[in-house]
Amino acid sequence: MPSRLYIDVHILQTVPPANLNRDDQGNPKEAFFGGARRSRVSSQAWKRATRLHFAERVPEQDLATRTRRIAGKLTDRIAANTDLEHEAATRLAGALLAPLKISAGKREGDTAYLFFYGRRQLEAVADLVTDRAAELAALDDAELAKEVGQLPVQEKFSVGHPLDVALFGRMVADIPALNVDAAVQVAHALSTHAVELEFDYFTAVDDETKKDNETGAGMIGTIGFNSATLYRYATVGLHQLMDNLGDEDATVNAVTEFVTSFARSAPTGYGNSFAHRTLPSLVAVVARADQPVNLVSAFEEPVTASSGITTASAHRLAREHATATHAWGDTPAFSAVCHTLSPETGNTAGLLQEAFGQTVTFRELLTDLRAHLADAVKQATR
Repeated sequence: MPSRLYIDVHILQTVPPANLNRDDQGNPKEAFFGGARRSRVSSQAWKRATRLHFAERVPEQDLATRTRRIAGKLTDRIAANTDLEHEAATRLAGALLAPLKISAGKREGDTAYLFFYGRRQLEAVADLVTDRAAELAALDDAELAKEVGQLPVQEKFSVGHPLDVALFGRMVADIPALNVDAAVQVAHALSTHAVELEFDYFTAVDDETKKDNETGAGMIGTIGFNSATLYRYATVGLHQLMDNLGDEDATVNAVTEFVTSFARSAPTGYGNSFAHRTLPSLVAVVARADQPVNLVSAFEEPVTASSGITTASAHRLAREHATATHAWGDTPAFSAVCHTLSPETGNTAGLLQEAFGQTVTFRELLTDLRAHLADAVKQATR
């Protein structure tokens, strides 16, 4: 797919008191932006949340896993497919992975780093020896290495990428040939306004000592938290995704799955303590052929609460998009917006319509996006 097309996703989401993504002190991550302290949720945290949300919608076998324990997983697969004992299956798995020269970890059987691979890719590697498992297991180490060295193990990990590997990419320092360029970039989420770190002082009662009329708490502690209206941004390179997947329908489906899961997911830090799950107040999707455009500069000056943080943030976002489009002359190929702002917001609702189009339901946004991308992919591959 030679031509470029980027799908930018802009989200405004209000989160109540929460600790979504903690730092090394256990407090919510923060950043200074525009001279003010902001709440921050790292891109890694939201990418993982998105991947976990995939699992609620996509069959597990069609997704990837990331682990140091690939040798053990391959052993289990070989043992399940054959009559080999665990020790023989372990030896065969080690021989299959040896040509890849992945650095060994500190624990036996572990790799030195997390390896991101598709479950079907691992099945394909195990299938290479399924019919000959007993024969190969009977060979000595040198003969086994020679026989297995002729098998296309690396090729099996290089094709048939699942949704999440194709989107988020894969980095293998030891084997550049196994690297997959990510089709998605995710920004750190930032609050559109200044925040202050707060602390929840809590106590827990020991139920049994309470029966003996003992006073005092059984446990005391503190949890850092803040609340924020977050601006979240991600962009998908449709051309890179097409290269990774090699299939038009799969590419279009991957984009809509990503937009769905990115919008609906949330990191789960201290979820039981704060019950912080909310839905976005606004999701805007823009397809453009020039370059990705993060609109965070709309919030360099912190939003204040005089007119409502969410409404004011939506107004700023729409104005920034409209201004950038006018100033640079880069008219998007497609745009759509879904928001929950009240019609009484008047000026803001009108500005959103002017910037992104008539508001639609999230389902309609995905349907319209899918239709546009399907047409774009066909035009590009003619």
